[in-house]
Amino acid sequence: MATDPKSAIENALRAALRQEAPQFADAPIVLERPKQAGHGDFSSNVALQLAKMLKKNPREFANALISQISLDIVEKPEVAGPGFINFRLKAGSKTGAIRRVLEEGRDYGRARQAQPQKMQVEFVSANPTGPLHVGHGRQAALGDAIAALLEWQGHAVTREFYYNDAGAQIENLALSVKARANGVRPGDAGWPEEGYNGEYIEDIAREFVAKDGDKTNLDAIRQFAVAYLRAEQDVDLQAFGVRFDVYYLESSLYAEGKVAGVVKAWSDNGKTYEQDGALWLRTTEYGDDKNRVVRKSDGTYTYFVPDVAYHVTKWQRGFKKVINVQGTDHHSTVTRVRAGLQALKLGIPQGYPDYVLHNMVKVMRGGAEVKISKRAGSYVTVRDLIDWVGRDAVRFFLVSRKADSEFVFDVDLALEKSEENPVYYVQYAHARVCSVFAQWGGDPGSLSGADLNRLANPRELTLSQRLAEFPELVATAAREHAPHSVAFYLRDLAGEFHSYYNAERILVEDEALRAARLALCAAVRQTLANGLSLLGVSAPEKM
Repeated sequence: MATDPKSAIENALRAALRQEAPQFADAPIVLERPKQAGHGDFSSNVALQLAKMLKKNPREFANALISQISLDIVEKPEVAGPGFINFRLKAGSKTGAIRRVLEEGRDYGRARQAQPQKMQVEFVSANPTGPLHVGHGRQAALGDAIAALLEWQGHAVTREFYYNDAGAQIENLALSVKARANGVRPGDAGWPEEGYNGEYIEDIAREFVAKDGDKTNLDAIRQFAVAYLRAEQDVDLQAFGVRFDVYYLESSLYAEGKVAGVVKAWSDNGKTYEQDGALWLRTTEYGDDKNRVVRKSDGTYTYFVPDVAYHVTKWQRGFKKVINVQGTDHHSTVTRVRAGLQALKLGIPQGYPDYVLHNMVKVMRGGAEVKISKRAGSYVTVRDLIDWVGRDAVRFFLVSRKADSEFVFDVDLALEKSEENPVYYVQYAHARVCSVFAQWGGDPGSLSGADLNRLANPRELTLSQRLAEFPELVATAAREHAPHSVAFYLRDLAGEFHSYYNAERILVEDEALRAARLALCAAVRQTLANGLSLLGVSAPEKM
């Protein structure tokens, strides 16, 4: 297995600490890439961090540490500034990542866990009241990528979809379909005040009537409409390339007594009280700004109660780590759900579950904002975006910014074939390498023995170092639930490859140099493909 230079340097620093400051042998060691290339390839501030506690001069302590370091892959370490330790890789060490990529192939960037942690990522979780909108699309792209990142870290991940198939919105859906089935249209007398106006309601009503459904039976209409829209959402998700392992119904929490059980447990724990005919939970004891109503005066539960019951099932199913991907409009539920779980006294950690809250998506086309979908009536659907620009562009674009930032989805940009379009730019880099290999016509397997010492120009070494960053980048993105950093990395890697391709001939006459450059290209192609797969985006061979 090829050596990871960063790990080797960290291990050497750790060994030096054992010699010079054994009491701090387990102290955190941070290696960063200096902003200025002249400061080397890696830098550590460990001497600065520990010198004060050791009552030593930082520079003297740094020099003591480097006197203990002897690594074949680096030049002699240097002490800079107030006590930074800079490391400069030897030329041959910079190309080690190429060998590692070629050895590990599709597994490059994956980690192994001796004991995989059981995790759950819940995302989309749309009410079955209409087609999936672009906000759901952002959730789907984010949630699926976060799950993939965690899987690449060796964890056992379950993707879950929670159907809010109970409550007022479902009632409004049923009333809307019933009205359409009986010939009442939006704007007519008798149309439900909170009715759904999209054309899809007429489609549901038409199919219900065609199956000889009873136009007066609201329960039958409700069941048919929910089943119809669940099936339609499943088709949309399939078109988006997103799969789920578990579908959980909110209605089952009521049917199985789990909601009532949570309220009873709160009361048994002395965390509830009666006021104004309602039942309240003392959520202020757990960090909320005010206590919350649990059961209203009419006997119905407030919406966060089933949410708490649902998360109890997650804990009971063995998910010690749960990530919920939701819109920022759910911000207030974070504190309430966590407070509700604490009030049950089940031993659930205070920060359970984790949340990734995403901001709104604005869709632009032809220089104007698009707000209306013909089918949905009042919003742009995921299927609209896929039909306009294709699945790859939609998925890449929707994870290309931090989740909590507002995002403008520019349809015209997503259709451009230029470096301004990030998904095209990255995919084109992959296709370009494939074109080089098609021209070469040789056996890629023969490149494992290439003499990588022939790679000496700055662009080649920069590309090699960029490849070396991928495994740690994936680990950090998984830990921070930040797939956008993978998109940033792929854009940078593609840009550096395009620059290299435009500046250097790959298929040169010199056989050894040609093999080395092809090995570099093969490693770039594999890393691009691996990164794109994490985002659910294809790596085309031709464009």
